[in-house]
Amino acid sequence: MQLLFPLLAFLLPHGAGAGEIIGGREARPHSHPYMAYLQIQTPNGLSTCGGFLVRKDFVLTAAHCLGSPINVILGAHNIQTTERSQQRIPVLRAIPHPQYNPQTNLNDIMLLQLGNRTRLNRFIRPVALPQTRATLRPGTLCTAAGWGLVSLNRRTSLLQDVRLRVQRDQECSRRFRRYSGQLQICVGNPRERKSVFLGDSGGPLVCNNVAQGIVSFGNPNGTPPAVFTRVVSFLSWIKRTMRCFKQPEETETPS
Repeated sequence: MQLLFPLLAFLLPHGAGAGEIIGGREARPHSHPYMAYLQIQTPNGLSTCGGFLVRKDFVLTAAHCLGSPINVILGAHNIQTTERSQQRIPVLRAIPHPQYNPQTNLNDIMLLQLGNRTRLNRFIRPVALPQTRATLRPGTLCTAAGWGLVSLNRRTSLLQDVRLRVQRDQECSRRFRRYSGQLQICVGNPRERKSVFLGDSGGPLVCNNVAQGIVSFGNPNGTPPAVFTRVVSFLSWIKRTMRCFKQPEETETPS
């Protein structure tokens, strides 16, 4: 039986087990200005995911992070404090890919239209999407970032990041029965204790300043490799969907 372990996390009390970016470190504050922190209401309670800003009014994340309502926090480093850099914006419309399959996690991608257009500055800026279908070569060094636990019993409120290498598809196809190299990317050297894990779902895999992947699922014990949705395979859907929805009017900010 294939073991799928979606990497979203439910909000747990301090001391409860969940997960982390494994083998990473605290990110330099605001060095990933595209990062989004999602607070999601689900039938099972409040959960969290990552995401990333791709236009002033759209965040890209994983389809398995769907819930209602969803609130997005941009410009954060310490998610437990109200930093002056933060903008908290409700999601106007969640648009999961119409062919998302929760059993296999194929097409695990979702656009979130924000209720207000983001005010861009040095703390908040969209990340570039791929412009071509050029293959992401095995061995490419990329960065993943997210908020999560730093151990099974200790939470961190600070953004963490980790450098991960793209692997050959065979590394994931022999571990995950329904892995698709056309739609997914295999990431993380199995000989290193570095990976994404619970709470990192929906966050980006950034390679040479381009968002190439979205954290999707991995092994239940957090050992690499993990599986990311391949962004380039969904470019036409992303562009078509964002064109369908008008950007919200910018609201006046009181001086």
